[in-house]
Amino acid sequence: MKRRYLSFDAPRQISIREEQIPAPKPGQVQVQTVLSGISPGTEMLVYRGEILRDLPVDESISALSGEFAYPLQYGYSAVGRVVGTGAEVDPGWMGQEVFALQPHASHFNVRPQELQMLPQDLAMEDAVFLPNMETAVNLVMDGAPLIGEQVAVFGQGIVGLLTCALLARFPLAGLVTLDRYASRRELSLKLGAQASLDPDDPQVFEQVRAHLHDPGADPGADLIFELSGVPAALDQAIAVAGFSGRVVVGSWYGSKRADLDLGGHFHRARLHLVSSQVSTLAPELSGRWDKQRRFRVAWEALRQIRPARFITQRFPFGRATEAYQLLDQNPGEAIQVVLAY
Repeated sequence: MKRRYLSFDAPRQISIREEQIPAPKPGQVQVQTVLSGISPGTEMLVYRGEILRDLPVDESISALSGEFAYPLQYGYSAVGRVVGTGAEVDPGWMGQEVFALQPHASHFNVRPQELQMLPQDLAMEDAVFLPNMETAVNLVMDGAPLIGEQVAVFGQGIVGLLTCALLARFPLAGLVTLDRYASRRELSLKLGAQASLDPDDPQVFEQVRAHLHDPGADPGADLIFELSGVPAALDQAIAVAGFSGRVVVGSWYGSKRADLDLGGHFHRARLHLVSSQVSTLAPELSGRWDKQRRFRVAWEALRQIRPARFITQRFPFGRATEAYQLLDQNPGEAIQVVLAY
């Protein structure tokens, strides 16, 4: 039996390749993919060649072992059905709908321990958002918003929108989001942001402060999330932070550099820069939290938010090149792109 898989061959060059896939080994199952989601942040770094070479791809995901070097299989949001089981596997796995942190491919063999069984009340189209929802949950955990705080979120791509949706459930005093694309700003408002602004507007700093102004507190945001993937946005996030504000950096810039002004406001305002990355949990939480508990929270958030409505394009797997070209050349037209098998 043959399987098809996506290969990143060089910057802005991908191909669909075929290879024989063996029957699952003892202790493995075989999954036939139905949908896989493209991460418009991380995968665009891989697609554009903006990754840091010789960096481990992801030491926390067994399917993504190795280093960032072309040709490369990548992706981590596959939803499908179990179509085969090896020896020593409970036959009850057959036919189950599952999620896996796997690269884009039509079939894959994996241990059941590396699968998440889909809740019966959740559609595959919602489940494909699990990695991004887990990231959003992790961001909120790292930011630790307090009641009555003023919060700003830079970037309303899919991770930013999911983070906005989670934050809108908190009793905040203010929630402002920023994105250069009007369609994303409109959706952000529907999800609960009190204002959504264009970061390229010359008056954006004044606008943010006006929306997040507490007459009895230091002007500026208490908590800021930088999720745009644009290094310049980190400098903007620092600029809108109030005294002792926290800036949670969820963006991965890859090989892009951030030119920061740390000589004035940052120096005197005692700001906190926090790196947030979903592969691990904050050490201060590890006594009571593990990844499975965080996954359970993410599944429940998917039930509440139902993000399938954020899918803007579906491409047959054989037309994956068009999907990546769209995200690369016209990102304002897409929020979540999925590949259908």
